[in-house]
Amino acid sequence: MATGRITGVSGPLVVAEGMEGARMFDVVRVSERRLIGEVIEMRGDRASIQVYEETSGLGPGEPVYPTGEPLSVELGPGLIEGIYDGIQRPLNVIADTTGPRISRGVDAAGVDRSRKWRFEPRVNVGDKVVPGDIIGVVQETPIVEHRIMVPPGVSGTIKDIFIGDFTVEEPVALVETESGIRGLTMLQKWPVRRGRPYREKLPIFEPLVTGQRVIDTFFPLAKGGTAAVPGPFGSGKTVVQHQLAKWADADIIVYVGCGERGNEMTDVLMEFPELKDPRSGEPLMKRTVLVANTSDMPVAAREASIYTGITIAEYFRDMGYSVALFADSTSRWAEALREMSGRLEEMPGEEGYPAYLGSRLAEFYERSGRVKCLGSGDRVGALSIVGAVSPPGGDLSEPVTQATLRIVKVFWGLDASLAYRRHFPAINWLISYSLYTDRLKAFYDENLGEEFTSLRARAMRLLQQEAELEEIVRLVGLDALSQEDRLTMETARSIREDFLHQNAFHEIDTYTSLKKQILMLKLILEFHNQASAAIAGGVLLDSILALPVRERIARAKYIEETSLERFGDIVNEIRQAVNGLVREGAEAGA
Repeated sequence: MATGRITGVSGPLVVAEGMEGARMFDVVRVSERRLIGEVIEMRGDRASIQVYEETSGLGPGEPVYPTGEPLSVELGPGLIEGIYDGIQRPLNVIADTTGPRISRGVDAAGVDRSRKWRFEPRVNVGDKVVPGDIIGVVQETPIVEHRIMVPPGVSGTIKDIFIGDFTVEEPVALVETESGIRGLTMLQKWPVRRGRPYREKLPIFEPLVTGQRVIDTFFPLAKGGTAAVPGPFGSGKTVVQHQLAKWADADIIVYVGCGERGNEMTDVLMEFPELKDPRSGEPLMKRTVLVANTSDMPVAAREASIYTGITIAEYFRDMGYSVALFADSTSRWAEALREMSGRLEEMPGEEGYPAYLGSRLAEFYERSGRVKCLGSGDRVGALSIVGAVSPPGGDLSEPVTQATLRIVKVFWGLDASLAYRRHFPAINWLISYSLYTDRLKAFYDENLGEEFTSLRARAMRLLQQEAELEEIVRLVGLDALSQEDRLTMETARSIREDFLHQNAFHEIDTYTSLKKQILMLKLILEFHNQASAAIAGGVLLDSILALPVRERIARAKYIEETSLERFGDIVNEIRQAVNGLVREGAEAGA
């Protein structure tokens, strides 16, 4: 292919001419420094190139070398525990090569070529294989079995299969195809802007259990679903994402730090190796891939980091795993789109964002889902996406938030006032919603009992009633409320403080199983029912609220998962204490 020449440089945008034969989204190497760039616009032989590295010092006349290949990621054993930049260069390898700062033009393979992996075959000589079939496995970490799949476009008969230790480039099987014998390695490459193929998209029916009570009980996310976490600066978006990454019921976690501050990614890097996976007891990094493209890295690479992360996530989904991808934050990605759009002199949309912002966001979120994987078995994988959004000043009417909300099915709206009151997670229960609630009802009915749905609805109704009563209290004071209304406010406060509030740094309270969540909710509503009956019988609310058992209700969140029978003891204590007040009132009346 013809070598081009730079005619103009504008920040991360480089314009080159003489690029005959180049195609959209092809990777090019810019100047003799071999900076990585991607063609984002073609006009005749003039190409507009988005450069993913610092472009200072570049000038007209310097060469541009086409590669003829689209921007792709390498997929194979060694991804888990990997920490990559936005274009899948391993940061630990770069640190060993160039030091703590990423030098321009440095190149590093996404998957280690020298390391050997123990390959165990899962097919025999003579077996027919099609794209997606698992030909063998590698125990990548103690908790992740890496399944080696036949790449798309390859089918035939196994002529030979090997067992032993191999690098990712050495053949582990020979397949006789229509065009001859082909060696299969453990390494695949896939263009990041193209979704990986699957056989069929399946309906969603199971929640992604996160252990966060406000999410699992009130605003659940389904496995294979999409969610957005918008909120102003300091409202806890990153902390919510970290909690979900730690505790979500997913086999593989892909965490994309897209333009956020470096210290937030440092928190992830420091915490995850120390945190124990609750199911296996191994460090959480043993099932995690990190893409760290922080705010001081080149702006243009933020777009690549989103696509790099989703492609890696799809690869593990194709193995039949449940994968959760966390993007923090898509607003930084949108800002990179806005900057490139401005430099391309495109017609701006709302607030300067490109007119195609909504479609780009949709392309990303639509790669989620629960699917029947390629291959001859009935393997099913799921990819769930949670994207944080950082609207300036917490303005949820800005374009990125609105475009995201038109696509995703779950909205966890973070509230700065809750965060300032140290209420975590700071998800505002009055503005948040989940469109998966009805789809997941059958799962909840089967696994938690049919009462779960009615308990949740009742608790939400009490929280809404509290918001209405607070308006009255502001106008005329608390004493103007009836005993029943005051009880409603007390119960709603208990739901807020004892159920919705959760301490991310407490060893027990950081994670709550679904079974414990329903027991906690039943406990609070049982007290409400008993107190309501007692008030109807003439007992004063103040004497009910003074009962010592209320302290046990407040501390029920710290009951260990192995001691859930203690909830039954507290329920009995509530009934005895309230009945005692009713008897005292009756005796006094007599």
